[in-house]
Amino acid sequence: MLYDDAFTARLHAGLRRALPAWGFGPDTALTLLTVSENATFVATRPDGRRFVLRVGRPGYHDAAEVRSELDWIGALRAAHTIDTPAPVPCRNGAPVHCFDDGGEPRLVTCFEHVAGTAPDDSRPAPDRFRTLGALAARMHAQSRSFRRPPGFRRKSWTWDTIIGPAARWGDWRAAPGLSQADRALLERAAGQLRHDTDAFGTAPDRFGLIHGDMRAANLIEGQDGRLWVIDFDDCGLCWFGYDFAASVSFIEDDPRLPELMRAWIEGYRSVAPLSEAGAARLPMFVMLRRMQLTAWLASHAETPTARMLAPRYGAGTVALARDWLSARAAR
Repeated sequence: MLYDDAFTARLHAGLRRALPAWGFGPDTALTLLTVSENATFVATRPDGRRFVLRVGRPGYHDAAEVRSELDWIGALRAAHTIDTPAPVPCRNGAPVHCFDDGGEPRLVTCFEHVAGTAPDDSRPAPDRFRTLGALAARMHAQSRSFRRPPGFRRKSWTWDTIIGPAARWGDWRAAPGLSQADRALLERAAGQLRHDTDAFGTAPDRFGLIHGDMRAANLIEGQDGRLWVIDFDDCGLCWFGYDFAASVSFIEDDPRLPELMRAWIEGYRSVAPLSEAGAARLPMFVMLRRMQLTAWLASHAETPTARMLAPRYGAGTVALARDWLSARAAR
């Protein structure tokens, strides 16, 4: 368990020592906002202005990958592609700061704070998914034309790195509550997903730089009515359709999923073409994402999301896999 009380207290202390890097004084309040892949804090100055400080999960991204994330965010903002908070460089102009945590480096990025709330995923609205489809289409179009600066590097998300032998978020087999029969069924699903993703391929019209995590927790409904996209920590090279699968993270078994998918496709096509072949693969990506998140909940057991969902999530994954395999066989 990584983010126990002692570790988060060390991060808090290290981050407080690092505040002068952005010109924040000793009277700046620093509070933990959330723990997920990273630890995220809010720094509040005496004048009331707030900033978001993200301390990277150990061993996940290196400094070059984080700088590349910020490069793409900067390009998206410059092109007015989406609304996303501006990165805040250090006083010396560096985009990323590093503080020492007992001999281990911790990478920190700073962003402007946007007031608002995350959408309610207990009642996912088709209108939001229509908007998300349009946002994804705009981001994908920008990513195709984006001239990556020298040294640009982000992770590639394929079957191997999502649920295969090089899976970055752990092994779905470690999920609690899976029986031998459950694992056998999920092995079948994983094998079919490997076959189908290989067959779909990674041609430039379907695979490129995506956000990769446009779920409700990474959206802010601003006080001005705008929908802001935050947290590009998982952006990387992947199938464009995977952005839909990520947008239904943890609600993949919602009975309204077909309606949400239709709305997302409609929104996407209002901005850019989406082939029938690409649209038909969205359920495949939902299944792939579901298995990835099943692994994530097991390997990030200390997070509030895992504590809330993990006990029943694996059983839901088995049910979805059974339905997905049956539907595929019926085609």
